Amino acid sequence: MKRPVYLDFAATTPVDPEVAAAMHACLTSEREFGNPHSPHVFGRAAADLVERARTRVATLVNAAPEEIVWTSGSTESDNLAVIGAARFRARAGRHIVTSSIEHPAVFDACRALATEGFDVTYVAPDAHGVVDPRAVAAALRPDTTLVSIMHANNEIGVVQDIEAIGAICRARGALFHVDAAQSAGRLQIDVEAQNVDLMSLSAQKTYGPKGVGALYLNRDRIGRVTPLFHGGGQERGLRPGTVPTHQVVGMGLAFELARERLSDDAVRLAGLRDALWNDIATLRGVLLNGDPDRRVCHILSVSVTGVEGESLHYALRDVAVSAGSACATASTEPSAVLRALGRSDELARSTVRFSVGRTTTANEIEFAAATFRGAVERLRKLAPRSGSALA
Repeated sequence: MKRPVYLDFAATTPVDPEVAAAMHACLTSEREFGNPHSPHVFGRAAADLVERARTRVATLVNAAPEEIVWTSGSTESDNLAVIGAARFRARAGRHIVTSSIEHPAVFDACRALATEGFDVTYVAPDAHGVVDPRAVAAALRPDTTLVSIMHANNEIGVVQDIEAIGAICRARGALFHVDAAQSAGRLQIDVEAQNVDLMSLSAQKTYGPKGVGALYLNRDRIGRVTPLFHGGGQERGLRPGTVPTHQVVGMGLAFELARERLSDDAVRLAGLRDALWNDIATLRGVLLNGDPDRRVCHILSVSVTGVEGESLHYALRDVAVSAGSACATASTEPSAVLRALGRSDELARSTVRFSVGRTTTANEIEFAAATFRGAVERLRKLAPRSGSALA
């Protein structure tokens, strides 16, 4: 290949050309650059685009436009949902349930709440990364106010049964928050049918721009949360600050394109993911992380026995992949998700997350597989690890 192959779409996606063109128009046109909160003709033109984008985002998840609040991304959405809802409903209860394989934005938000006197229960997944709805039900208490479970895991791609978990929460009177950053545009989402009260969404994972996201708030179950920021009153006071017209327009169009292409994209990406796995699985000691069937279409996580992790990732420098979550790359600690699955620290460090996207080709998959196989075989010959038995 003439340049490194990009297989890190779970970290971020390139902006779709149609999306980039729509954003450019908002930055440079005669009217659409206005502040959407200004009452004059320029502001009204921008406001119309903002509301059209809100409708497009809502449509992807079967929500009403007024249930969508703009944020800077899914990390802020997670914080606003978890911290904002917990604080707003503190009088109803101060107990939160989540899992031990959540995104750091949820995990650390729960830790922050614990310093405020909230009690947090962490439900463990099974060895395949599946959170059993019955385990969530068992963790609920009379004072449970919020449950937060990710839809598709950002490291291993395992898909949780959010409909069943949501039904349990609804029956027990707890709010249900879902981080859908990796699943939006790749799995069918219906917040009504799946009993979701709050949902975090990201533009940059769905071929939209970085720096913008959204939070869905079920208008019947929770009309508002305690805001994290103050001043301005925008977004009904839930998320003050000037809404960046070009970014939300980009997210809206990206979500509309994702809805139109969802079925075709899912089939094609799953085929590329499976082709890669079928090729590298022939190597001894390459272990699949996560449930083999309940997986989102674009993520493949494998751990490799008999090699040192840092050396493996250096050897794969011609293929852009991740060691785990892009959100935790500054940490030297082994992945908490992989630890929860029972992987040793050594295996967690020798883990590679491949993630495919719309621009991925069959030739790139072949190149990535050949590069991976060559790297593993070469490293095992150069420095065999006596303590790592090959499966």
